[in-house]
Amino acid sequence: MFESLLNALPVALQFESLISLFVGTLIGILIGALPGLNPVMAIALMLPLTYGFDPIIALGLVAGIYNGSMYGGSIPAILLNIPGTPAAIATTFDGYPMTRKGEGGLALKTACWSSAIGGIVSALALMTLAPMLAKVTLAFGPAEYFWVAVFGLVSIALLVGKDASKGMLCALLGVIIGLVGVDTISGAERFTFDTLYLVGGFELLVVLIGLYAVPPVLEMAEKRNESYFNAESFRVSPGGGALGLLRRHWRTWSRSSLIGVAVGILPGAGGNLAALLSYNEAKRKSSEPESFGTGNPVGIAAAESGNSADNAAAMIPSLTLGIPGNLIAALVLGALMIHGLQPGPQLFTRAPDVVFGFMWQMLLTAMLLLLLGGMVATRLFAQVLRMPSALLVPTTLVLMAVGVYTVNGNVMDLYVMLGFGLLGYLLNRLGFPLAPVVLGVLLGPMAEQNYRLTMLIAQNDWTVLFTRPISLGIVALLAAVLLSQLWKTLRQRVRSAAHSQQR
Repeated sequence: MFESLLNALPVALQFESLISLFVGTLIGILIGALPGLNPVMAIALMLPLTYGFDPIIALGLVAGIYNGSMYGGSIPAILLNIPGTPAAIATTFDGYPMTRKGEGGLALKTACWSSAIGGIVSALALMTLAPMLAKVTLAFGPAEYFWVAVFGLVSIALLVGKDASKGMLCALLGVIIGLVGVDTISGAERFTFDTLYLVGGFELLVVLIGLYAVPPVLEMAEKRNESYFNAESFRVSPGGGALGLLRRHWRTWSRSSLIGVAVGILPGAGGNLAALLSYNEAKRKSSEPESFGTGNPVGIAAAESGNSADNAAAMIPSLTLGIPGNLIAALVLGALMIHGLQPGPQLFTRAPDVVFGFMWQMLLTAMLLLLLGGMVATRLFAQVLRMPSALLVPTTLVLMAVGVYTVNGNVMDLYVMLGFGLLGYLLNRLGFPLAPVVLGVLLGPMAEQNYRLTMLIAQNDWTVLFTRPISLGIVALLAAVLLSQLWKTLRQRVRSAAHSQQR
């Protein structure tokens, strides 16, 4: 394998390949930075254009768009509290508060380095561990996926925000929203109110932009004469240099990258789950967990390295078994088949230069982020915040409307976006966290579908959920999170009682 890797390096370093990497990464950053556009859409549009290209050039474009969009999604998340991609949800938790504190430049640089490190670790995992890690994917059945979804849902609902009960209520609200549409098991319609629009459920991107993008714009409009941003916001202090970031975040990058790789090899899990689990673990390990959500750069480092570490790892089951880990991995398989290559174990022997060359391209585009993200994106995109709020508010609303309309070309999506925007604004005012709502939309249907599949396979024997070793391991982690939260709550009550007695 290592000989094949070395032989594929000159192929990946060809001039045409390097040009495709450069162009793809730039396109990816731009796509990620524009809410409403997504890498799946960009790659799907690019594939027909690459039909006459060499496979390695086509895959170079895919690798650049994939890695570039993961970082690009953090740009509006940090600057405007708008997740450019679903994987950038967790980046908004501390990214936007840092911008409000005048640390937007440091936040963007932290995101850039974190995305690059996560992408590099993911590509190295793809290169060295692909056949072995692919076997882990085969060990996960519906019961394991059910517990993964429950673990992500409960842990984020408990640990994001100051009130665990509000977090659980918001998670439940998200689950209800996620269940709207056709039931994937029985085919029955649920909560559609005989409306054709709701048969397919709510579009995730419309929900995301409505919940996360509209409320801060409304708040900005309320305080139109108040300015939060200036040129000083984007001058990175010495502590934000490469060595300073490395000293501060190397533990977070290591832990979050491993989480991202582990999530990436699970088909269907996705970078959004990797980012949220990484953020959750960083907060749990922190000596100052209360600082998360108020502008802690560790939160950005965890979220961005986690979601980028998912990228190449999602290709492991795709390239080794022919099982796409996510939509982009499915498009990569499509690109291979367009060029006459059949995904699966034989691919490594029939076209080693292509498959190992693609692994090098995933690594090179992750490194390229440091150049293009640091030199172009941080300086160029950050200037949007120097606009006066009288221009920034309508411009942001127009961008959101255009982005949402381009998803399906349906005007009804705009009304749904505004409806979720008002809901998010109301929840913000009442002190309810928005992250569990989005996570409920993502993981609620996943938990329900895999639970029902488990019950169908086991003929309604619920004990099967607790008999497999992997399931028991996830249940143990879930119990640890619940017990730690209970212990924390009891300690706070004891301290409050002692403090009131001293008075």
